Amino acid sequence: MRTPQVVVVMGVAGTGKTTIGPLLAARLGVPYAEGDDFHPKANIDKMTAGIPLDDSDRWPWLDAIGHWAQGRAGLGGVVSSSALKRAYRDRLRAVAPGVVFVHLTGDRKLIEDRMAHRQGHFMPAALLDSQFATLEPLGPDEAGVAVDVAGGPEEITERAVLALDGLSTASAQQ
Repeated sequence: MRTPQVVVVMGVAGTGKTTIGPLLAARLGVPYAEGDDFHPKANIDKMTAGIPLDDSDRWPWLDAIGHWAQGRAGLGGVVSSSALKRAYRDRLRAVAPGVVFVHLTGDRKLIEDRMAHRQGHFMPAALLDSQFATLEPLGPDEAGVAVDVAGGPEEITERAVLALDGLSTASAQQ
């Protein structure tokens, strides 16, 4: 029997982390944690005002997510985090070495359109350019998979599950 993974669903704003994360957790039979809930109020206030976070804003947030992920080691879990830079993912792995990433990727126009139609979220579409400028895709040495966000949530979740299964199978064969 395979040890349940702790998965970080990552990507720029608007890729569906908050939609796909809970669906993926349900499919894997593990708990889900919303990464935005780990932000201190000052970070949310900044983003609401259209001001991008800097790294000093992000470190405590990433550490909090990492501690949650480490607490789920061997038990499994899914948490969302933009994790846009390699340094951010390295920070998460420093606290929770076993995490794997599901990088939600997609066409910028599609993502911008989805952002324009969502309600009740503090990240304005105007910050999308800064998100794409910051994004460093997963490196070949990073445990994770890229999953296209075209299609509906169930379809995207299915692609993520299959990709994670493929990743687990490949790891088991090494």
